[in-house]
Amino acid sequence: MTACSTVTAILGPTNTGKTHHAVERMLAHPSGMIGLPLRLLAREVYDRIVARSGPMSVALVTGEEKLIPVSPRYWVCTVEAMPMNLPVSFMAIDEIQLAADLDRGHVFTDRLLHARGLNETMLLGAATARPLIEKLVAGVNFVSRPRFSRLTYAGVKKITRLPKRSAIVAFSAEMVYAVAELIRRQRGGAAVVMGALSPRTRNAQVELYQSGDVDHIVATDAIGMGLNMDIDHVAFAATRKFDGFQFRNLTPAEMGQIAGRAGRYMNDGTFGLTGDAGDIDADTIELLEEHRFEPLKVLQWRNRNLNFHSTDRLLASLNALPNREGLTRARAGADIETLTLLSRDREIEARSASADRVELLWETCQLPDYRNITGAEHAHLVATIFRYLVDTGRIDHQWFARQLSYCDNTNGDIDTLSNRIAHVRTWTFVANRPGWLDNAGHWQDRTRAMEDKLSDALHERLTQRFIDRRTSVLMKRLREREELMSSVDQEGAVLVEGEVVGHIEGLRFKPDANKGEHSRMLLNAAQKAVSDALAGRAQSLVAAPDPDLSLSETGEIIWLSHPVGRLVASDNLLKPRVELLADQQVSGPDREAVQLRLSKFVSRHIASLLEPLVALADDEAITGLARGVAFQLIEATGILPREQVADQIKELGQDDRASLRKHGVRFGAFHIFIPALLKPAPTALRLLLWALHDAEKRGLNPAALPQYVPQQGLTSVPFNRETPRGFYQVVGFRHCGERAVRVDMLERLADMIRTRVFWRPQREGEERPEGSVEGGGFTVVPDMMSLVGCSGNEFASILRSLGFSAQRRKVEPTAAVTAEAPSGEVAAAAGEAPAADAAASPAEAPAEAPQPEPMPAQSGEAAAAGAETAVEEAAEEPQFIDVWWPKDTGPFRHQKQAHRQHKTAGRPGGGKGKQGGKPRHQGEGGKPRRSAGSQPVKPRKEREADPNSPFAVLSQLKQDLSRK
Repeated sequence: MTACSTVTAILGPTNTGKTHHAVERMLAHPSGMIGLPLRLLAREVYDRIVARSGPMSVALVTGEEKLIPVSPRYWVCTVEAMPMNLPVSFMAIDEIQLAADLDRGHVFTDRLLHARGLNETMLLGAATARPLIEKLVAGVNFVSRPRFSRLTYAGVKKITRLPKRSAIVAFSAEMVYAVAELIRRQRGGAAVVMGALSPRTRNAQVELYQSGDVDHIVATDAIGMGLNMDIDHVAFAATRKFDGFQFRNLTPAEMGQIAGRAGRYMNDGTFGLTGDAGDIDADTIELLEEHRFEPLKVLQWRNRNLNFHSTDRLLASLNALPNREGLTRARAGADIETLTLLSRDREIEARSASADRVELLWETCQLPDYRNITGAEHAHLVATIFRYLVDTGRIDHQWFARQLSYCDNTNGDIDTLSNRIAHVRTWTFVANRPGWLDNAGHWQDRTRAMEDKLSDALHERLTQRFIDRRTSVLMKRLREREELMSSVDQEGAVLVEGEVVGHIEGLRFKPDANKGEHSRMLLNAAQKAVSDALAGRAQSLVAAPDPDLSLSETGEIIWLSHPVGRLVASDNLLKPRVELLADQQVSGPDREAVQLRLSKFVSRHIASLLEPLVALADDEAITGLARGVAFQLIEATGILPREQVADQIKELGQDDRASLRKHGVRFGAFHIFIPALLKPAPTALRLLLWALHDAEKRGLNPAALPQYVPQQGLTSVPFNRETPRGFYQVVGFRHCGERAVRVDMLERLADMIRTRVFWRPQREGEERPEGSVEGGGFTVVPDMMSLVGCSGNEFASILRSLGFSAQRRKVEPTAAVTAEAPSGEVAAAAGEAPAADAAASPAEAPAEAPQPEPMPAQSGEAAAAGAETAVEEAAEEPQFIDVWWPKDTGPFRHQKQAHRQHKTAGRPGGGKGKQGGKPRHQGEGGKPRRSAGSQPVKPRKEREADPNSPFAVLSQLKQDLSRK
């Protein structure tokens, strides 16, 4: 629209009230229109006018949204969507300096040259546009407006040290996300504004900042386009950006447009850099502070007089050059590129045979590429819509609904939702084109609702990712009131104004992390409630019964699922000290009472689980040598190797032994121990007390030891070399060869062996026990191995570690192949383990012992001959067994005596006993020597041969065969 009217250019820096003045002037006219650079800003101005004049008097027109009442007086539009054929009294174009923008500049230049109100036209923007406006528009009245507030440089600051009400400007989505995430961790959160966000999402994010829920906003350079916010400081996170072609430094004018957002109305503002943004020179700083920038050199222009006779002529008219100084032809945008691609399509060319069709094609090509897809993909979409419009006059509603359905999903991350919104914005634009869809109102409502739903989901994702919502709400309340209400709930959560700021665990307050700079303020607000709660808890603990307390295996005293104390070593192993785990708020009488209560619990707990040990320590009737044994047993937590106190045990009288047995002490073959203390609960407590008592000396960590305790029910385990010295003894095991064996199982093994080594029948007809060997000693039987849960070489290593020695003994072969004497019976008659049992362990059945091979079936004389041969071979093959003897007994006793005699050879009376050169086994007069209290040794009576023994049967069989 071109009309004769007054043209006024109001030029100046940001925060001069230009837009506000233009709106006031428009409302003074009977009708008017204002073109704004952003859909978001258009919506802001529209809402302001609706609040003053009502919704029926104002229309909103953007590329994606049209709210047009029946007879609106005022039109609020984006510059691209301005209906140029409407006559209005007042016309205003905001941010007119954008006429130099490479992408959108030609639209602003067109409005500068041709958009006029009937009575008044107003151009708003930066002073850099003045020379070109003077050159291109005649009769313009220029008005310079000074900035309401000062803008000063504040230097370089870390992002985490930026003041409140700061905007951090970045130039990529990745940088925006990184900065926002850092602020969330350090300061509670930040709002996010980017050009790629939908207007609804941007509005919601701006509202978070404006309402005070967050103190920082992170944005791209879109923040410089007229968004009115209460910003005190603008920080540049970078001074370079990618402009679509290359990375380049920001111009001073671009920096001034962004920095000018700081300081609203009469409040001064500051600008600066973050730590990673580099630096700016003093000249640039001066230009920014004084708002002096180089004027624009040229404006972007595109021919508006288009030739629609053919696509070629249309393209030629679009590529026309300007004929006025100060203008330059704009570069080909997405619309021209799409038209160029489609003009090469024969099918599209065929459908563009008339001027009307070419004009429709051009209108279709102006569909914005919100999705930022490739040119070919966008051209394909435009071609599809154009075919529908040419062939049927309308876009197929089923196809359109199908495209929308692909976007109707609120799941996904920030980038996914942003991409869906971009797609929906495309379909919203299509739905708002007149004549493109049947029932256009329905599709406009549906696309708007879908965009709103996705925008809300995106806002929620941004808030979840970049804002600690709880902290932001709390900080807002902190700013609004000086004193905050604090309390503690039944679960121990400490709340300030209903928000959890920490928890009371036991008798200690644990504040939540990530409260940033406000943590001290929050803790101060919570102190009274915490102090009162801790005092109440201390009193409850003092009155708590013992079952409410427990002692962990690492030495912590647990109450209400949290530690309130821990054991520390003292001089007495059975009386550790208690260290209180409580904050300083628990003080005075309350602290002393809790200390005493926990000490009593520990004493009673030890007395309950280790009652025999405690009673042994307290029994004053135990004196002398027995008291020394008792002391050592207590220091060893109830288990002593017998060899450690062997000399003392020999000297104990029966009364002394009885005084110890009264407390459950058992005198075993290998250990002096208290069996009642081997149960799991006493064992865990003994291990804890031992570790605490010896922690410094042995470098023990009580918390690391329970993992090594053998599983309950096991009688032996493989020896773990990582365990500290003495560990296995404390938990009731003994290191024996390759394994660690439970001490009570070793004593049972000793009892089993003792009955077999020197077995003598106690009554007539009594059978020799399994494993007892004629002539003394024993062989290993399965019952022995089952006691300690191992066999073979491992069991042999256990016996050797206990002092047992094995003798390889040759036995006469048995008639194992005869029917009259099965192998098991022959072996049993010989006083040995049956062959089946002997094979159960390598220690009992040597691997090198020959095994009989199976014989083929024979009959008659051949069978008899075979039997004779087998008997003879069997009689010739040697058989071996391992016979075990306790230390220094049996054949090993004579070896020891011979060793002693060899060592004393060459001395006076060498090789003889000390008494007059007689052998050690003789006394005076050559009589056998015996110890005091022993009975005289009677000569052993030779037994008559048993005619029914296997050896007699075998001898008789050989005699019978020899006679034949």
